[in-house]
Amino acid sequence: MLKGNHIGLRAIEENDLAVLLAWRNKPEFRIYFREHRELSMKNQKEWFESINKRDSGVRMFSIVRSSDSALMGACGLCYHDPINRSADLSIYLGQDDLYIDEKYAPDAARVLLRYGFSELNLHRVWAEIYDMDEKKKKFFETLGFQLDGRFRESHWTQGKWCDSLFYGILQREFSEI
Repeated sequence: MLKGNHIGLRAIEENDLAVLLAWRNKPEFRIYFREHRELSMKNQKEWFESINKRDSGVRMFSIVRSSDSALMGACGLCYHDPINRSADLSIYLGQDDLYIDEKYAPDAARVLLRYGFSELNLHRVWAEIYDMDEKKKKFFETLGFQLDGRFRESHWTQGKWCDSLFYGILQREFSEI
């Protein structure tokens, strides 16, 4: 298990899938995800099998609270590119409908970044979010990510077009403060 100040990151277990699926399917969360449609348990199990393949390019973790090991959410490094040493950071907290907070999510992200930069020898970690996702904009900026670019009107949600924002942080910029 990877440990932070308030959380631990552990492998996603099959018995986590139902809870993660319920959180993942919340309409108020789904609007922020690339895969915005509601998923079935069959979809969830196929995803679980795919991320557990040795060469999947995905490192996903369950976020558990240190004090009682309660499942809080999920995070991971996706689209791992070992040649260009980059990966996409994905994170959300389903417990208590937090989505992103100021305590557990930053702690989990710092642990994940430390893992990515130290263990996977990544050079760059990036994230794509949508411009209406104010919580994640603040979250990534607080962690030291910089806005790298914008794809205009790339995502249709809630009856309107939204821009995709691409944030990135380089290994040399990462600080665990």
